Amino acid sequence: MPTLPPRIHGLRASGFCGVVESPEHCRTSQTKNARMHQALSEEYNYSQFSLERKRLQNRQGPIVALVSLVAISVVIVAVVWHVIYQVRFIGPVILVLGFVPCIPIVLSGRSIRSTGADILFGAVDTGLMAATALIGAELAGILGAIVGGLIGDSITNSLAGIFEGSASERLRALGIEEARTPVSASMGKMSGSLIGAGITLTIAWTITGMALP
Repeated sequence: MPTLPPRIHGLRASGFCGVVESPEHCRTSQTKNARMHQALSEEYNYSQFSLERKRLQNRQGPIVALVSLVAISVVIVAVVWHVIYQVRFIGPVILVLGFVPCIPIVLSGRSIRSTGADILFGAVDTGLMAATALIGAELAGILGAIVGGLIGDSITNSLAGIFEGSASERLRALGIEEARTPVSASMGKMSGSLIGAGITLTIAWTITGMALP
């Protein structure tokens, strides 16, 4: 608990009653000083809380989110570029990269658990969209992949929203802070999207050995 400023401590000393004061006047003076001390203490604690909250908001604001997005995007593109022709490794690599966006979330002061709804949305949405794109590619080549991905995305967005809403309600019921901030929402969805895509591609290309169209 922060140390109270000197002016508040001074009120405690002013509560001393001299011998010339009547007992009733002394009690009244002490009560008044005690109330004033409590009010000033609450005001001071609220100001400290406001400053701490402002610092936390600055760490979770849009500028930090944008810088994190650019930095992690560069890392992802660079890593995938080196394994793009190693089809069987693309899925596991993307899956591992899905945990990189968790770094800015933790550094911003949020827990990974509090962004569970965003991560779940990204995983369901992108994972199923990747599946529909692969199915479309199998049926009609590149055109099928494009159409399958677009149609699948519109469907999976709605489905993922159901999971996201349920997860948000669950977190609130557990008393976990899940309010969206630029960092938590962007990095959470990016993490989930990479994890979902990584799982789908790992199953399709690494485990089952599905051939490219």
